[in-house]
Amino acid sequence: MLNAKIGKVGKVLVCGMKNVGKTALIEQLVYGNVNTETELHPTIEDIYVASVDTGRGGARETLRIYDTAGLQGEQAAQLPRHYLQFPDAFVLVYDPTDPRSLDMLADIKTDIDKHKEKKEVPVIVLANVRARSKKDTPPATPIPVESIMDRANNWCQRERIKHYTVNVMERPSLYEPFTMLCARLHPPQTKSTFPQLRQVMQNRQKSEV
Repeated sequence: MLNAKIGKVGKVLVCGMKNVGKTALIEQLVYGNVNTETELHPTIEDIYVASVDTGRGGARETLRIYDTAGLQGEQAAQLPRHYLQFPDAFVLVYDPTDPRSLDMLADIKTDIDKHKEKKEVPVIVLANVRARSKKDTPPATPIPVESIMDRANNWCQRERIKHYTVNVMERPSLYEPFTMLCARLHPPQTKSTFPQLRQVMQNRQKSEV
């Protein structure tokens, strides 16, 4: 899935509420070194580089993945403006046991749409089902995970964005969303029409004979 080869670079910003597992998710994707004993400190900003399979016959492209500080409280819908302008794609992460983290994604998506101008910017949503550790404070009023996931699916359908369920402790669950994202950032080059033209000429010559 990943290696150190450097090719074309797509800039991907990972964002969401505090404590939804963004850093653990990236660390697991790139290095595969996250387990139940791993201790990760709050992120200010980090950058990771990964060579990702595009799913096209072994073709690989490079992603530069930007990890951001988790938003909280009144920071909803206040992702720093410079984060909204340079990425080629966004990965929005939430904890399906905490509806607040999903609500925050709607605000972030609104900001992305305001600042993307006419550029097509892929956005995907990840439900991290293993986001919360035992020491984290749970929501005051627990809501069934299925209810939150249904709401997320409905919102993603309205916004026309892909919704994936991942588990940060299961590295293979992270492959599909990033492979699909990489393929969207690096679409295959359109083949020349000249070979088709040559075929037409050959057929015409045969008919004349």
